[in-house]
Amino acid sequence: MSHKPVVAVLFGSRSVEHEVSVVTALQIIAAIDSNRFDVLPVYIDKQGRWLTGKDFDKVETFKMLSLHPKQAATSMSPVAVPHKPLLQPEKQGLFGNKETPHIDIVFPAVHGTNGEDGTLQGLLELADIPYVGCGVTASAVGMDKVIQKAVYVQAGLNVVKYAWFFRDEYHQNPDAVITKIEKSLPYPVIVKPADLGSSVGITLAKNRSELIEGIELAKEFDRKLLIEQALTDMIEINCSVLGWKTLETSVCEQPVKNESFLTYEDKYMRGGKGTKGSSGAKSSNAKGMASLDRLIPAPISDALSKKIQEIAKTAFHAIDGSGIARIDFMVTTTKGKITSASKVYINEINTMPGSLSFYLWEATGVSFTELTNKLIDIALERHQDKKATIWSIDSSLLQLQGGGGKGKI
Repeated sequence: MSHKPVVAVLFGSRSVEHEVSVVTALQIIAAIDSNRFDVLPVYIDKQGRWLTGKDFDKVETFKMLSLHPKQAATSMSPVAVPHKPLLQPEKQGLFGNKETPHIDIVFPAVHGTNGEDGTLQGLLELADIPYVGCGVTASAVGMDKVIQKAVYVQAGLNVVKYAWFFRDEYHQNPDAVITKIEKSLPYPVIVKPADLGSSVGITLAKNRSELIEGIELAKEFDRKLLIEQALTDMIEINCSVLGWKTLETSVCEQPVKNESFLTYEDKYMRGGKGTKGSSGAKSSNAKGMASLDRLIPAPISDALSKKIQEIAKTAFHAIDGSGIARIDFMVTTTKGKITSASKVYINEINTMPGSLSFYLWEATGVSFTELTNKLIDIALERHQDKKATIWSIDSSLLQLQGGGGKGKI
């Protein structure tokens, strides 16, 4: 019997988007091609313990999030050493006849902090194991909305007016921060933590008191805060990009929202079934972003769709993206209608797993299983490409240093 490559799906972790990560992981596990791969679910709990075990592919298992290693779970320790198993059981024999689970490739499904922001990708780079999605730099830039905007401005893309500051600056002189914001941005504004997704901690502020309330909320979730001008007459359009050296784009979508921005409840808790082409995972009732009401394809002209798709490729390339991402845009309107004067602004990029966007690719003619196959193949290609890079050199530098530790460098 031939050995099938093992794909470890990592999810959970110490993040306010923990539950969203569980939903994403269950979707991925259900979609991975069982004819090509075996799947190993690896759950990181809210205390940071790495666990795997029976029924970790079922949502019921995670409705009790206080999992204990003795409860049908094996506690694992990650090992960031090349050519060594990524995971080691903390107690011998807990993994049946196999003391250590074999892993060929990792499919990260950790949203937000400690996963989507480049930290997990850094661990996998040290371990020299292939993984799906963006690398360390692209993941970090994709997560930090402030740095992301600077990159996009440098790439010649339109972004809305914005201001940002650190939490400590606000604590030291809140009046100065508020005054600076009001001088640079008109109300209404959007207040955001710079390094979170899923609309956690985001508020719309129409005046000073609401701005202060928004800052008080956002600073609980991040040390860096972003304030953006809120466009009052616009529509949102999203597009997904897939690939690495060669990029392809999905059809565009127009989300249907309840508020001036998509809230956490809009994205994950409304339970809508979409308007066209949206669907969920094969074996999970938790559909996540796929349950959001949306228009697919977006009711915009072919010319505007193509323009947005090209901008999406530019945005993906600008952060050195790989794998998949959804890029969110805002298109200005006049009395609710797109005109020749309409302007396209890039709002943000959502790298994997912030958005797998499988519903957009299904509408483009690519099934979720085909999408996971493509993503895994891209990851393997990218990992193979690393072998063309020199990572260390022989040097006589240490031999030239004196014994006192103060040699010149």
